[in-house]
Amino acid sequence: MPRGLTLLSLVQADDSETLGVKLSNGILDVALAGKTLNLVVPTTLDELLAHGDVAALERLIAAAKDKPEFLKDEGTIKFGRLFANPGKIVCVGLNYKAHAEEAGEKLPKVPILFNKYNNTLAAHNCTIKLPPREVSYKFDYETELLVVIGKTARNVSEAEALDYVAGYAVGHDFSARDLQFDTGGQWMVGKTLDGFAPIGPYFVSADLVDPNNLAIETFVNDEAQPRQSSRTSKFIFNPQKVISYASKLFALEPGDIIFTGTPEGVIIGMPKEKQVWLKAGDRIISRIEKLGTLKFDLA
Repeated sequence: MPRGLTLLSLVQADDSETLGVKLSNGILDVALAGKTLNLVVPTTLDELLAHGDVAALERLIAAAKDKPEFLKDEGTIKFGRLFANPGKIVCVGLNYKAHAEEAGEKLPKVPILFNKYNNTLAAHNCTIKLPPREVSYKFDYETELLVVIGKTARNVSEAEALDYVAGYAVGHDFSARDLQFDTGGQWMVGKTLDGFAPIGPYFVSADLVDPNNLAIETFVNDEAQPRQSSRTSKFIFNPQKVISYASKLFALEPGDIIFTGTPEGVIIGMPKEKQVWLKAGDRIISRIEKLGTLKFDLA
């Protein structure tokens, strides 16, 4: 599994999405460097995680890191999707005590699991195209820590669970609350419209992050105060517990991703007279300590 690395996805001129490495002197274009130097190397994060060929990537970094022709200014790149084809997108509901309370729900005794599909995957700085009002209009934010699995986990203990994690990222479980709740409790439907899972800007390898003590925030537009502000230390079920629990139900495979739940402060948790749903033109900013700031717009 990758160690000591911060990775991202670049959109190339032909619209392909390829791997980048964030270095102190710029963004290393892995595909360009590999092709020019005639080195066989994984060119997407999905490929890197599936095949585990970290050594090849490390050899490329060593060969190309000081060559300006392979480096790009981060301010000039277009970010691609970090993940395009994970085997599973697992989500955890009601995983912060204060969030469960604001939603008027009982604290869960085991992790509440649901899913998204690959059509939801979107990039940092993306624009989510909202559906017509007659389909949905109660749009809500949910900033979440994303856990990325690095090796197959079956029936793992909590004590060993983090050994199966490749890294972490900022994820956003964008939600249509009317579809989720007003049509009979269809969580999957309310979470799975196109583009409803922006992730990024970075994948940070697990050795660089303590997932159990990170600040997590959400901002809307130019508001100075965050809508959500908490720490991952307030999880009901921390990543170890979620991974262990899920691995007893089904195998977690390299490249699978887990949205670990959102803290309090969401719109659905406000009194009805104060619920002002997100709309076209809004900009959402999701920030998690050590993982960067994910931004996206609504249209």
